[in-house]
Amino acid sequence: MSQFYQKLALWLVFGLILVFTWSYFNTASQPIQEISYSDFVESVRQNHVRTVHIQGEEITGEYVGGEGADGQFKTYAPDDPDLIPFLRDSQVVIEVEPPEKNSYLVQFLLSWAPVMLLIGLWVFFMRQMQSGGSKALSFGKSRARLLSEQKKKATFSDVAGADEAKAELEEIIEFLKDPQRFQKLGGKIPKGVLLMGPPGTGKTLLARAIAGESNVPFFSISGSDFVEMFVGVGASRVRDLFEQGKKHAPCIVFIDEIDAVGRHRGAGLGGGHDEREQTLNQLLVEMDGFESNDGVILIAATNRPDVLDPALLRPGRFDRQVVVSRPDVRGRAGILTVHTQDIPLASDVDLAILARGTPGFSGADLSNLANEAALFAARHHKAQVDMGDFENAKDKVMMGAERRSMVISDEEKKVTAYHEAGHALVAKLLPGTDPIHKVTIIPRGMALGVTQQLPVEEKHAYPREYLVNNLHIYMGGRAAEEIIFKDPTTGAGNDIERATELARKMVCEWGMSDRMGPLAFGVKEEQIFLGREITQHKDYSEVTAIAIDEEVKRLVNNGYEGAKSILSTNIHILHALAQALVEREELNADEIATLVAECSKSNNGNGVVPSMLPNDSNTVS
Repeated sequence: MSQFYQKLALWLVFGLILVFTWSYFNTASQPIQEISYSDFVESVRQNHVRTVHIQGEEITGEYVGGEGADGQFKTYAPDDPDLIPFLRDSQVVIEVEPPEKNSYLVQFLLSWAPVMLLIGLWVFFMRQMQSGGSKALSFGKSRARLLSEQKKKATFSDVAGADEAKAELEEIIEFLKDPQRFQKLGGKIPKGVLLMGPPGTGKTLLARAIAGESNVPFFSISGSDFVEMFVGVGASRVRDLFEQGKKHAPCIVFIDEIDAVGRHRGAGLGGGHDEREQTLNQLLVEMDGFESNDGVILIAATNRPDVLDPALLRPGRFDRQVVVSRPDVRGRAGILTVHTQDIPLASDVDLAILARGTPGFSGADLSNLANEAALFAARHHKAQVDMGDFENAKDKVMMGAERRSMVISDEEKKVTAYHEAGHALVAKLLPGTDPIHKVTIIPRGMALGVTQQLPVEEKHAYPREYLVNNLHIYMGGRAAEEIIFKDPTTGAGNDIERATELARKMVCEWGMSDRMGPLAFGVKEEQIFLGREITQHKDYSEVTAIAIDEEVKRLVNNGYEGAKSILSTNIHILHALAQALVEREELNADEIATLVAECSKSNNGNGVVPSMLPNDSNTVS
């Protein structure tokens, strides 16, 4: 904002100068009557002139009467020795100044001063536009930034959890450092490497590590930097980018989020003349066209490889496609080690336990986890970050921040407790499910309560029994509300949505329905230009659609009835879990296991805590 006011003040100063200059020339250019020397002499004889101003050959004066009263005049005098005596005899006041040197040059400068001022203002304006980032005079220039050596560089020691990707990229760096070792066996340097994987897995960090490890120039640019509002700018910037690369060869060019410019051709809203398609065509030609770009290695990153044009992915352009997937438990431990290097850890912190308790976390999630733990410790003025801080940070990242200030009535709190107890009890008693990690009725994020499960080991393929058990768990909360209160609430909305989605995938995508058989139903149609699936084509009849709906309904209903049966059989445990949640608001895995074991041993037919039971009619009063 300060720069804006500085520029505004500068423009105001220039405007005032322009106004004053204009007014000066307007004043100076008032009309002066130019007369002949004879008329001047005649006017003097008639006493119409009282004062004259002589400067060199120029005579100016002012009439005091006659036809030209109150007017100014100007004339040029010849070399007349009788002029001064004549004026003195006529009693004319004479003012004399020496001739002005370089008068013609001064007049020329004064006459061109406004034009020169306007040209200066125009030059200043264009320079301001360039320095401000809009680059009015260089639309077609590439915006790639050359990484300077002064900046803090990342290295491969800063990257963990992506060993295979590091190995692929280390080979490219070795090729740049010692190309003879590969070329003597006929090997050629790869022209392009595509890093693809989910968001937050470290694709950009790998590119920064390449820049830090290699001793070659490294250009960095985003895919969106190519596209501008002006037609043809993207293609021009691609050409300029590779021209810069050739001048600095061997070098590495990194394009982040290449899907912004490399989407499938023919899917754009602008047809064949779409600006993005022109940019992509130029990129294809520069990567592998008639002209060679030896020594320029292109590295690109994207989390949407499915929308990229096939011509961009072929060998010769992107010779290597490196998948940077979510890290496994060992990778997560390594990532946590990297991100906790500068954090003072207490002796009870075990990064291996944290790694096992964070399945599905990406590198960005783990970095956020370590940062949140440090913030928790700083909030409580601790000298070190302990395991409790990491647990609190993990709960915040996975379940959302606590909303303890939210006002909840006792009845609503009781309903939430039974709802979460229903989820927890079904998950605890069914075989083959993920272990319960924590149950809470403290509002977190958008939920009034959360039941959290953590898998013991990484899962990449899920058996049907596991999915069916998950349907039971999803419906456990609604079943508990039905059994205890006879009046379900809206709290099960998200559970029902997830259960329906899971059941439909089991029927339509994974062939896990005995009635429908191992078939896939529905072809997804995706508008690649828009980047998301917007419709699903029905390649089956209405009769099949009805059968699919019936199968989905049967699976969800079976999950609901199964959960209801489990909870009805173990109603005393359900009451005990709900009471414990109301009293303590949060239960961990050990507390749940102890409570379930005690209730199972001491079950005498009712095992019910009277203070927690509803009234005799089992309805909420």
